[in-house]
Amino acid sequence: MDRFAECHVITAGHEGGWSNHKDDPGAATMLGVTQAKFTEMLKKWGKPNRSVRTITRDEALRIYREEYWDKCGAPTLFPGVDLAVYDASVNSGIGRGRKWRDQTVSIKDAVSRVKAICKARLSFMQSLKIWKTFGKGWGRRVADIEVKGVAMALKALGASTADIKVRAQAESKAAAATAAVGKKTEKAVASGGGVSTGGAATVAAETGINTEMLLLLGALGVALIAALIIINVRRRANDERSTAYAALASEAV
Repeated sequence: MDRFAECHVITAGHEGGWSNHKDDPGAATMLGVTQAKFTEMLKKWGKPNRSVRTITRDEALRIYREEYWDKCGAPTLFPGVDLAVYDASVNSGIGRGRKWRDQTVSIKDAVSRVKAICKARLSFMQSLKIWKTFGKGWGRRVADIEVKGVAMALKALGASTADIKVRAQAESKAAAATAAVGKKTEKAVASGGGVSTGGAATVAAETGINTEMLLLLGALGVALIAALIIINVRRRANDERSTAYAALASEAV
């Protein structure tokens, strides 16, 4: 079964129309296709170069299918996993999409694999300097892809609409609970004026930063700043996941 159309409509919803943001490495972009990629494909098709702003939807669809859907291996992947890998390839590059696909190949449960791919992708995005500019939109996009990918996987595994709704509600509550812990820790760290032994253990659990290092650097304030940034980013990510899963739970699948 050809799932390109079903998956691409979701990706296309995040790509939008014309864009030429000064901080976007892709520069001039139309329907998610950069000028560089359009120029490359026009040459490949034996056509004269022109502005990407004039790209037709048929041309864009052909590029997405040939250069991303097929090349990332989506046609061979389980429903949901195909969406996660495809959207990651479009948004972060075909090389990274394949990397996250291959890194998760040992995960046999499709739902868990979708989550793992989205987690790795979000972690990469959060490491980029332009996260400050595009992070909010990226976080929302990855959450949406995770939720829709999970729903696709569950449906392919035989889950009913009711089952998916219940699962989505549980996922939303779990993400909200994790976000709440992060928010509480964030406030405690911001107002604590230091990191106590007990507080350091909590922060370490939230951020992955070594407890002893937090205590060592806490007096200098360096650890506090680093911890706050990490906690804030993770809390926001779980807020987006909670919202996206709640939306799924409230609609017919």
